[in-house]
Amino acid sequence: MMPSVQEQEAITRLMAFFKEWDDGGRVTRCRILNNFITYNQGKMGPELEQEFSQGGSLFFARLTTWLRLSYMFGTCGNEILQAISIFLAAAGSSRYKVEFVEVGGILTLLEILGMKHLNEQQKMEALKLLQILARAGRKYKELICESYGVRAVAECLAISKSEETQEQAQVVLELLAHGNPKFQTQVYKGLIALLASAYPKAQHLALQTLRIVQGIVQTAHPAIVEPLLGVLQSMHLEVQYEALQLIRDLMRTDVRPALLQRLVALLRPSRKDHFMTQPQILDDPTVPQMMDSLPAFIQQAACAKAIGILARESTVLCEELVQLRVIHHLLFVMGNKEHTESQRQASLAVEYFVSLFPVVEEQVRTTIGEKLFQMLMENAEILYMKLDRVQIEILISNQVNIPGIKEVTE
Repeated sequence: MMPSVQEQEAITRLMAFFKEWDDGGRVTRCRILNNFITYNQGKMGPELEQEFSQGGSLFFARLTTWLRLSYMFGTCGNEILQAISIFLAAAGSSRYKVEFVEVGGILTLLEILGMKHLNEQQKMEALKLLQILARAGRKYKELICESYGVRAVAECLAISKSEETQEQAQVVLELLAHGNPKFQTQVYKGLIALLASAYPKAQHLALQTLRIVQGIVQTAHPAIVEPLLGVLQSMHLEVQYEALQLIRDLMRTDVRPALLQRLVALLRPSRKDHFMTQPQILDDPTVPQMMDSLPAFIQQAACAKAIGILARESTVLCEELVQLRVIHHLLFVMGNKEHTESQRQASLAVEYFVSLFPVVEEQVRTTIGEKLFQMLMENAEILYMKLDRVQIEILISNQVNIPGIKEVTE
């Protein structure tokens, strides 16, 4: 059957369009791409096919070919990726997704994320394409993960200097964790590794996503304890907040005993606890370094605050903490005049334990003396401002030990 006049004209226009593309240089192709992006946003798959007289796959193949040939040089990189996204995001566009994967599109996107010389906009567009694929179903999530996508996306989030790029990477990681049982643990471990990033924004996003993914994997990995507590050295309040929320969530998991034990131990940090160890890939020499002791004191205050929060949430947690000699360590911190926030948080925690358990009240009163005890109970918030040298020495050298708390409370 011979094509109609309209069909012949459409084919002629399409061939002329392809000839212009094939013969055109960078400027011509960028112009074609910009026009395509402007007039085809939000179109469905059938509409794109109609636009190209059922030859949409032919133009799409040209786009993916040019992407593979030029992505290392960044030639019209943003425009190519945006044009490809129109095809992949179109409703009824499953054929384009299959074609993209078959020509190695996923690997190309992941390589773009790791190229230092490419701009952040291109990396952000690559991440958006990965999101489109991840939303297309479990098969595509598995393909991304099998291509070492979790590592590539996590490293992009860890070292990117653009918050927008970091946020797009966070979305990809969260998508890869949902409905992807084969690789959800891999995503979980990748997020744990991100806690050692030199960038507070990366830590913040990793913590937010970890709280979501923790609910998916349910069982906590023991490796989460040290990196999570290391994050408590951060000076950024939003990072501290998310870390404390995750610590609360983990009280319902198997890592609870180890987490409580380390929280108590870090009230009196050793020399090696003064530093957060991190993979070299996550290190950034441009980030200002804090004085050696300050991170440990910030962490000390955060641990005292976390202990106070946990104690108020559960009497059972209180009992476990007392068994770990938390009162002894908190009294020591109360005498740490080098960091007033540590003193304040420790005083508030001790005040709560004293109000909850008569046996703790008795032991603390006996250990620190009646005058200092009354000062604590009158205003724990500002106790650190009123301590004299003798009282500080009493707090630092205390040997309080409160065994048998369960028997007493029962």
